Amino acid sequence: MKKVLFLLLSPALLLQAAHAQKAKKTSGNPIAKGWYADPEATIFGKQYWVYPTYSDKYEKQVHFDAFSSPDLVNWTKHDNVLDSSNVKWANRAMWAPAIVQKGGKYYFFFGANDIQRDREYGGIGVAVADKPEGPFKDYLGKPLISKIVNGAQPIDQFVFKDTDGQYYIIYGGWGHCNIAKLKNDFTDVVLADNGQAFKEITPKGYVEGPVMFIRKGKYYFMWSEGGWTGPDYRVAYAVGKSINGPFKKVGVVLKQDAAIATGAGHHSVIKVPGKDEWYIVYHRRPLTETDGNHRVTCIDKMTFDKNGLINPVKITNEGVTANKLK
Repeated sequence: MKKVLFLLLSPALLLQAAHAQKAKKTSGNPIAKGWYADPEATIFGKQYWVYPTYSDKYEKQVHFDAFSSPDLVNWTKHDNVLDSSNVKWANRAMWAPAIVQKGGKYYFFFGANDIQRDREYGGIGVAVADKPEGPFKDYLGKPLISKIVNGAQPIDQFVFKDTDGQYYIIYGGWGHCNIAKLKNDFTDVVLADNGQAFKEITPKGYVEGPVMFIRKGKYYFMWSEGGWTGPDYRVAYAVGKSINGPFKKVGVVLKQDAAIATGAGHHSVIKVPGKDEWYIVYHRRPLTETDGNHRVTCIDKMTFDKNGLINPVKITNEGVTANKLK
């Protein structure tokens, strides 16, 4: 009886396995089910990690999920790595995280409360955990940056480690971008000799979502342009010789494709260790959606030409093939 049952089930099981293998040849886009935006992508150990905004109405946007993968194709969801119950001053619109590992701890930077003026309480906060999947808890008990400086709304922070080991925070909405040095313990920003902490480095066309990385000695500064709910949302970049630039816009590298999705923007970048292989992780809006919050997180390859300029990224439904970390 057992043998007959095995024979009856075997074709179905084989078919199911075949479908599973076929489905796992590429990541597919989006990489996860659900509405997720503003992804921060990084590598910890032998795992790729993506930390996106949970894209919902501001009053419901009060927690973060994360996703990990050994190969960019198979993703595991980690629920509720941080929520407002662990950040007493945050009550709405938690978004656009950035994360770094330092001294055996994981520091999770985020924007909260969507403040519109200085008398409102909120801004950029920091949470900390012992593991990349959390749970993260408020590190400071207050925002790290809570004021509007140089016209920049305190949101969309990116944390960058320069070649000398100094960490910087680069942030800003409303068409203005600031940079500041962070203290070694991430408890505050560092005042410069002139008594100021923040320097504006806004390139032409900048709206929000700054990202910075180094390739072959050059500093690539990227950002999002256009309106986040509109079809003109896109990613542009500049190249400089140091963290201080100057940064002059080169061009647009990521934008919508009317045959695939709209509003492609607010991204991050992954470099495979030891290789000149790069990926761009970003959000976009499915063609069937008109709700501003209906955004999904996707991944595609990012390449460079012989002069070190970024080639325009082709957004796809297939995503990327497996690239297992060693």
